[in-house]
Amino acid sequence: MSGSLRPFRLAINGYGRIGRCFLRALYEAGLADELRVVAINEPADLASIAYLTRFDSTHGRFPVAVDAQPGGLRIAAHAIAVSHARAPEEVDWRAFDLDLVLECSGQYSERAQLQRFLAAGVPRLLLSHPGHSAADVDATVVYGINQAALTGAERIVSNASCTTNAVVPLLDLLARELGIEQVLLTTLHSVMNDQPLIDAYHHADLRRTRSAMQSIIPVSTGLARGVERLLPDLAGKVAAKAIRVPTTNVSAIDLVLELSRDVSASAVNRLLAEAAAGPWRGLLAYSEETHASIDFNHDPHSAIVDGSQTRNVGPRLINLFVWFDNEWGFANRMLDVARYWLRLSRAPAFFDTTLQR
Repeated sequence: MSGSLRPFRLAINGYGRIGRCFLRALYEAGLADELRVVAINEPADLASIAYLTRFDSTHGRFPVAVDAQPGGLRIAAHAIAVSHARAPEEVDWRAFDLDLVLECSGQYSERAQLQRFLAAGVPRLLLSHPGHSAADVDATVVYGINQAALTGAERIVSNASCTTNAVVPLLDLLARELGIEQVLLTTLHSVMNDQPLIDAYHHADLRRTRSAMQSIIPVSTGLARGVERLLPDLAGKVAAKAIRVPTTNVSAIDLVLELSRDVSASAVNRLLAEAAAGPWRGLLAYSEETHASIDFNHDPHSAIVDGSQTRNVGPRLINLFVWFDNEWGFANRMLDVARYWLRLSRAPAFFDTTLQR
């Protein structure tokens, strides 16, 4: 980024797991002088916000100094204003001269709800979750797949979901190289904050009233719909289910595919390993080590293929096992999309439209 250009100015609405991971990823990537977070809106009190920024049970201590000061945080040399509003209209977004707001509360997914941010002075909105429907956002982006379709004129963009970011690049590659007839996805996902530690009146889905740390719990998922939104050639070919497991981070996908031609497990592994070492480097990783999920805590890749678990079940039926850090990988992709979109909006010719890592 040219020194003559001012930093892009960002705000975060909703400072939970993804909001805090995004801010941390920004500093760990050394991009805080290019993408400057100048405001956070989070209903929690300032002392708690500062504390949970400094100390994280999953990802460890924040890499630079964090201090609370009147009205906000100071992170390294950067001041960040903190507000505690519960509605978009209650924040004076215009006062911050923003380029982008990251909507990380997960509370807004329909167009009418999202327009409230724009009406309140937000120039662009990047969601940490899918839109309720494709029509509710101007674009849904999985970085590495379709970010080049952005023009810079969009106002509301979704970063899809962590699981969609993990599986869509794999499905795109396999569909192009081998053809896909049918897909069955089972996500084994770490617990989330819509589950209680002990049985409680916590959710309309009765399964999510049960203790998150004592059971393996099936939950509903819109993953199939999200995959088909990004890969329309697979429409009607994808089924998905999700199971919450009692771990705090790192999830996995058990992926069963009926391919369009005969192929061996070793050939599929070779294809994926070559992609991870070449065009998908930084997004996809490949390993045949004897892994457990904890090995991928704080891993920035969208997905890590565990080649030791690849199986043939007949000449065209393949079973893959894929790890992903559902917090850190997704936060890094959100950072990628934010940076790409903002740089494009400033000057479409500023950089090429290949992967910008």
